[in-house]
Amino acid sequence: MVFVPGGTFRMGSESHYPEEAPVHRVTVDAFWIDATPVTNAQFRAFVEATGYVTFAEIPPKAEDYPGALPHMLKAGSLVFNPPQGAVDLRDWSKWWEFRFGANWRKPYGSGSWIKTLDDHPVVHVAYKDAEAYAAWAGKALPTEAEWEFAARGGLDGAEFAWGDELTPAGRYMANTWQGNFPYENEKLDHYERTSPVRAFPPNGYDLYDMIGNVWEWTTDWYAPKHQADAAKACCIPENPRGARQEASYDPCQPRIKIPRKVLKGGSHLCAPNYCRRYRPAARHPEPVDTSTSHVGFRCVVRKTSG
Repeated sequence: MVFVPGGTFRMGSESHYPEEAPVHRVTVDAFWIDATPVTNAQFRAFVEATGYVTFAEIPPKAEDYPGALPHMLKAGSLVFNPPQGAVDLRDWSKWWEFRFGANWRKPYGSGSWIKTLDDHPVVHVAYKDAEAYAAWAGKALPTEAEWEFAARGGLDGAEFAWGDELTPAGRYMANTWQGNFPYENEKLDHYERTSPVRAFPPNGYDLYDMIGNVWEWTTDWYAPKHQADAAKACCIPENPRGARQEASYDPCQPRIKIPRKVLKGGSHLCAPNYCRRYRPAARHPEPVDTSTSHVGFRCVVRKTSG
């Protein structure tokens, strides 16, 4: 783990997506954070020690998903499946497929395996899976503020975790998408899907993959915008937590009461023509019962007195 000193920083952005605004000052205490996302090798050690079964490996119950088609009530997870050509970018179902048998061991479904991916981030982990690993390891999941402070690497207000240029001097600093998403991946960064967790340079705090590769769970409930900046320095929030659970429900699906947590960091699927969320300020809501081929996590240990 890497020690991150506490401090006050400007959280959020007003230059990209509305959910990142407004920019507001936040103070966080010092903490330790994993230098990389949790890898397949690390997660395997947890499973072997505990016998833990992930959410994606358990068939869903009909009573939990009223209206679901019976043939869909099988264990599985969402896998990125690129279309052959341009599609309507408003319809994510054109490139996401719920694939039976997909889980952390089989990231692309039946027939795939993680044998050569020990140093890649574990994926297909729902929120409770990440929480269970953290508890086993004697750690916790980071808050959104802690995660963003760490991702900035001491560069308060910078666009990216390494400065204000996406590719300084033509160098790719993170595993993101180059080309027209979701059908044309030019792989200028040399990776089509996930990459080893130390494949790209660390940020100013010596943290790897804070941007790109996989989205990462935080412990905060999602809200569609940040709180306004404090009027006085004395009122800057310290170690803030997210919204109430009830406020995290998806307003576009009022009948479905599945709470959502904040994801941070973007992934290898973030592209300039679709999702410019390869930045510390970027955030995304994820239902706690959802796992995908591009979401992982890392853990923290908070500094305690004495």
